[in-house]
Amino acid sequence: MPCERKPMRYGHSEGHTEVCFDDSGKFIVTCGNDGDVRIWESLDDDDPKFITVGEKAFSLALRNGKLVTASSNNTVQIHTFPDGDPDGILTRFTTNATHVTFNSSGSRVAAGSSDFMVKVVDVSDSSQQKTLRGHEAPVLSVAFDPKDDFLASASCDGSVVVWNIEEQTQAISWPLLQKTNDVSNAKSLCRLSWQPGTGKFLAVPVEMKVHLYERGSWDHVSNLSDDLLTQPINVVAWSPCGRFLAAGSVGGSMTVWDVNSKVCVERQKHEKGFTVCSLSWNPSGSQIAYTDTEGCLGMLDGFSSSTTDTNKQVPVKKTAKDYDDLFDDDDDRLMDEGLSDTNSPVKKPVAADDDDDDDFLMPATGRVRNRGAILDDENSLDTGSLRLGQDKFGDDDDAGSTVEPTAAPLVPLRPVYEGPMPTPPQRAFQPGSTPAHLTHRFMMWNSVGIVRGYNDELDNAIDVEFHDSAVHHAMHLTNSLGHTMADLSQEAVLLACPSTDELASKLQCLHFSSWDTNKEWMVDLPQGEDVKALCLGQGWAAVATNTLMLRMFSIGGVQREIFSLPGPVVCMSGHGEQLLIVYHRATGFDGDQALGVQLLQFSRRRRQIINGEPLPLSHKSHLSWLGFTAEGTPCYVDSDGVVRMLNRTLGNTWTPVCNTRETCKSKSDHYWVVGVHENPQQLRCIPCKGSRFPPTLPRPAVAILPFKLPLCQTSTEKGQMEEQFWRSALFHNHYSFLSSSGYEINEDGQNQSQKEQQELLMKMFALSCKLEREFRCVELAELMTQNVVTLAIKYASRSRRMVLAQRLSEIALEKANQIQEEEREEEEPEYSSYRRTSGYDQTEVSGGRYSSSRYNQEEEEEEQGGEEEEEEDGQEMETEEAAETKRRVNPFAKEAASPVTPSLTPIGKVGRANPFKVLGSGKPSSSSGQPRVTNILDNMTSSKKSTPLSGSAGKQNKTPVLKPLAPRPKTKTQATLLQMTGNKTSNKKAQENTEPAADQKQPDAPPPASPAENTENKRPKTGFQLWLEENRKNIIADNPDLEETEIIKEAMGKFRTLSAEERLSWTERAKGQSGDAADVKKRKRAEGGEDVENKNENTEADENSAKKKKSLDPSSKLSVFAFNKN
Repeated sequence: MPCERKPMRYGHSEGHTEVCFDDSGKFIVTCGNDGDVRIWESLDDDDPKFITVGEKAFSLALRNGKLVTASSNNTVQIHTFPDGDPDGILTRFTTNATHVTFNSSGSRVAAGSSDFMVKVVDVSDSSQQKTLRGHEAPVLSVAFDPKDDFLASASCDGSVVVWNIEEQTQAISWPLLQKTNDVSNAKSLCRLSWQPGTGKFLAVPVEMKVHLYERGSWDHVSNLSDDLLTQPINVVAWSPCGRFLAAGSVGGSMTVWDVNSKVCVERQKHEKGFTVCSLSWNPSGSQIAYTDTEGCLGMLDGFSSSTTDTNKQVPVKKTAKDYDDLFDDDDDRLMDEGLSDTNSPVKKPVAADDDDDDDFLMPATGRVRNRGAILDDENSLDTGSLRLGQDKFGDDDDAGSTVEPTAAPLVPLRPVYEGPMPTPPQRAFQPGSTPAHLTHRFMMWNSVGIVRGYNDELDNAIDVEFHDSAVHHAMHLTNSLGHTMADLSQEAVLLACPSTDELASKLQCLHFSSWDTNKEWMVDLPQGEDVKALCLGQGWAAVATNTLMLRMFSIGGVQREIFSLPGPVVCMSGHGEQLLIVYHRATGFDGDQALGVQLLQFSRRRRQIINGEPLPLSHKSHLSWLGFTAEGTPCYVDSDGVVRMLNRTLGNTWTPVCNTRETCKSKSDHYWVVGVHENPQQLRCIPCKGSRFPPTLPRPAVAILPFKLPLCQTSTEKGQMEEQFWRSALFHNHYSFLSSSGYEINEDGQNQSQKEQQELLMKMFALSCKLEREFRCVELAELMTQNVVTLAIKYASRSRRMVLAQRLSEIALEKANQIQEEEREEEEPEYSSYRRTSGYDQTEVSGGRYSSSRYNQEEEEEEQGGEEEEEEDGQEMETEEAAETKRRVNPFAKEAASPVTPSLTPIGKVGRANPFKVLGSGKPSSSSGQPRVTNILDNMTSSKKSTPLSGSAGKQNKTPVLKPLAPRPKTKTQATLLQMTGNKTSNKKAQENTEPAADQKQPDAPPPASPAENTENKRPKTGFQLWLEENRKNIIADNPDLEETEIIKEAMGKFRTLSAEERLSWTERAKGQSGDAADVKKRKRAEGGEDVENKNENTEADENSAKKKKSLDPSSKLSVFAFNKN
């Protein structure tokens, strides 16, 4: 059904425009934003008659010589046609009417309004009115059933309703559309249309399809769609014969379907791609008039009467059936495409698949529909198609159609592409900016401040405003160069403009943090090179250009590295020493973008952390924001609102952490992201009603959204705890990254996060116990630290689940062995991290269980591997366990009294030195930064911290000062369940090893014993004293400033909270161990005279041997876990 697209004519001022034909088809009538109705004798009429109906005319309808218009004075008026004489006001609304239409006989008019009302008015007697109430938002369109029984209406509330006119009730309502607050914001006008004559079908445009609903049953019987439609359909109109349906879309596409075969028989495109907002068929069926939102009128001509007149005789042998005259205007060379006869089965799925842009080059018909979307362009036409195209332009007559039906098959068939369609690549953009075509826009909104651009008749300027005015005062810059891109950091503002015919693309930097007087520099890019994306980091700036080049500059203007990108840049972001680049790595298909991502780190050792991996996006979405959290973790948001964050512990994968669409009230609302924080967990964004980005005025308010991992069944208690645990683990990875990069971190926060995770694991463990899921309990125990495993063992044994308790004790033993192996084989950081997880490790190296050779070995390892280990600490995060332990590293390290404690960062190490000194003096043995111990889990974390001392201090203590001090604190006060068993074997070992260990330690740093220790050594200990010795370190960690007496008070309070059974066991152990302890202490004193070590050498020896030498003494450990309280 080839047709000709006539050139557009200017009709009205810019804005919504409508068109219709008169009953005879002789006149074209339009109305528009200028308030005029114009009557055109033809498209070529240079002097159309016009009638002024108001300030604006929103809609018109014409029937039986009566012209009805909806104007801006909230009335629906009648004029005579074609004279244009006013004939009174038909009805009024409280606000403007949006659409008017006649019934088939012309006796009644229906009008919908922005006041949510629909009125049906008798033309001859306007007092005869029916008001249909029920919509909850402005009405978009109304349409009469040809039999005058029903009226259909569509509204901004998202519903399409069919009303019974007489009863003034709703026959059916479908929620089909996006909700909006006004017609002007609606994605589609949703102009409904009933099939003429029988009124069998109601056509409703929904997104990119037309839904057909059957009258009476109101069933959704079918869809009309076209793979090449990419934007919502605005209007639909039936041909007078009722066989064809035309649709006009937001992107300017016009499509005609044969409803019987559901085949697309015509595609055309608006010459400038403007939105088509009105369609009308000529009563003869040969023309479609259309108008756009710019006030122009166009026409598709040449739908020969054969299109609608099914009785027309065609010269070719065609029986007058469904498809009879569909292709009259085309040659029967269509047989080239396998369509010899209209009735042949091959021809049923015929579709016109013209290219979106160059439709007129395409055959209008004759492609098989079921091949999906087709890449039709000039190159994909076969010879038959080309000939068809010539016919289309040249002879539209049917003379040629009767010729050469036999010759056609000789033309070789060219294979047709049936695969997915390529996606247009998204353009480069600056994250945190709004579109460049706006006169007032955000050029950048980030965590430092806001850069606004103004480009109107009065001014072309840039305003820079800082969230914290202490960074710098606000700046007003004249934008004489026409900068379109900007970035803002704590040090500088970076601006860039595209090149023009005369000027090169320029990069301008205002280095406001500079201490000299020249605070500005500018660079011209080479000819033909344009800036596409830019960003600022700490001391550097990066610019990506259209030549696939990335140029680095120092913040002061020195040119630095330059390298090529693998594809066209999409956007970049910088944070500290990290640079994140996203680019097109290939062509995407089926609406997907194929993006790649690179993450570079410019620390002393420059490296590429992510090397061109594909960037995961939601299906059919594009990248809408890219950046870093305030803590330096890369993250991004796609157009579907999904926020993803880098998970460094899982091989640099991307984890979805939030979906902003879940909190949007309607489909057209969006959140515009401006920043992400991991601690506290906050997504900072601006809610945008009905748009994707905010206006500059009024100043938008920032909202805060929570994060939520998309785990399954998060409505259940189990799902909630799992989500919280993994979210906590993910959002606290930054501690280990920052410390490995040399930054000081908040150890309280790290401790808190570890405690929170272990509490959640314990809660999940308890829940699984209640549900009798013992295997699941064991799986959870694998994630726990050793301290929490011991707590889990207690819980299991009290719940009478002895099999589970036995399994858990095996896990505890396994973890202890792991720790020992790592102690020997691996670099210390990993080793210490494991130790941290285990309760066994709490015994000190000095406890004597370590043979002197082992101790020496550790010291050597520590000295040799210290440097490497530190780096590894930040990098080795393959497993969740490792991640947790590392997170815990700093706090423990601070406490670290033993030579092996690892420190993540040099700064951390220095920080830890002081605590050790304090320990040496015999006072607090734990880091001052540790939180107050309030529950058993707290105890576990603190003890964990102390645990690693023996193994980890070595690493940490690269500095000689720390080494000597480290061992002592450990000896002082760390205790574990192992000790509780009071294994004699371990005692013996402790005694054997005490001497060598003491020897080694003493040269390092022998501090005088505190008075408390001395007194303890002189007389037998009570159960409380024994408990205090083992838990002193934890108490001091939480309360570093307490005096000795206050420590004892605090300890007594905690001791009282223990169960009677536990207190008794401590007392018994004190009795049993006093003799051994005294012996050991005497020997130690003789050797090194160190009261500190004498203090509780025996008990510590037990613990140490148990913890550190688990492999040596598994039986003792198992006995502990089996709860044989000796």
